[in-house]
Amino acid sequence: MAGPLSGTATRRPAAGPEAKPPRPARAVPAGARRLGGLLALLARRALLLAVLLAAVFAAVELLPGDAANATSERGESAADLARRRELLGLDRPVAGRFADWMTGLPSGDLGTSARGESVADLLSRPFPNTLLLGGLALLVTLAVSVALGCWAALKPGGGVDRAVSATATGVLALPEFVVAVALVLVFALWTGWLPAVTLTDADGSPASWQMLVLPVLALAIPQIGWNTRIVRAALADEAKAPHVETAVIDGLPRHRVFTHHLLPGALPTIAAGIATSTGMLLGGAVVVETIFNYPGIGSVLAGAVTDRDSPVIAGVVAVTGAVITGVLLLADLVRARASGGRT
Repeated sequence: MAGPLSGTATRRPAAGPEAKPPRPARAVPAGARRLGGLLALLARRALLLAVLLAAVFAAVELLPGDAANATSERGESAADLARRRELLGLDRPVAGRFADWMTGLPSGDLGTSARGESVADLLSRPFPNTLLLGGLALLVTLAVSVALGCWAALKPGGGVDRAVSATATGVLALPEFVVAVALVLVFALWTGWLPAVTLTDADGSPASWQMLVLPVLALAIPQIGWNTRIVRAALADEAKAPHVETAVIDGLPRHRVFTHHLLPGALPTIAAGIATSTGMLLGGAVVVETIFNYPGIGSVLAGAVTDRDSPVIAGVVAVTGAVITGVLLLADLVRARASGGRT
């Protein structure tokens, strides 16, 4: 009888279909996973923006009076006000008005103001000016805070580190309007170097670049203090990482350790801090624009609150929310690339 050691192979019965090993699951490409995660993140933030817009409509509804009263002419009768309310849809529940407004949002239709103007047209001129102001302030914040944070981190515990940290702590506690008033006092009234108010050209933009300096600084200075502390803390945490300590032990030059190991590792935290400042800059722009008579959305928003104009207020929130969401997504991409690229 042939056995397992007899040198002749024994034939095994063919395995049936039920005995086949399970087919391994197909791996999802890394690019598809990243795209799926990005789309999910975008959906969550779009949902958050929708909730915020609903809260805007509800908050305006709770204010005393309504858009019909706020925009009425002197001497209008009760019947005239009733017709105006019906024309503006104020006789309908706020949920229905919000749902109608949201249906037009994907196509760029921001509704009609209480004074009969298209909200998209109403924002088309001042909003680019606000974006210019906020964008310049963001660039100044990024450049100065990274430079100061890196300078302080070069000699931890030294005089420069203590001075930068103390100054940053004091500056971040200052509101934008306090900084704006101080800048006007020093650079406009005392020295006369820069204009205190903004004049506009025929197209509604600032007449000269000098008129942008003080508003940009008023917005950027508090955020420089905030982000300088973030950069300094991120670099301090990254200095304790094993790959940084290994680079130092291997005797790499100091500047190479800083630029190739320390700063790239701190980049995700720095990007998150700068992205967070975007919302603060756009929010602070409303106050700064009023102080410097800057032709942005600040005056539009103030007028809309006075008029109890829900579509205009929601339109401002929608466009600024879209910008902030875009910057946050860009920061997420930077963080993902920096984290994935680290070894």
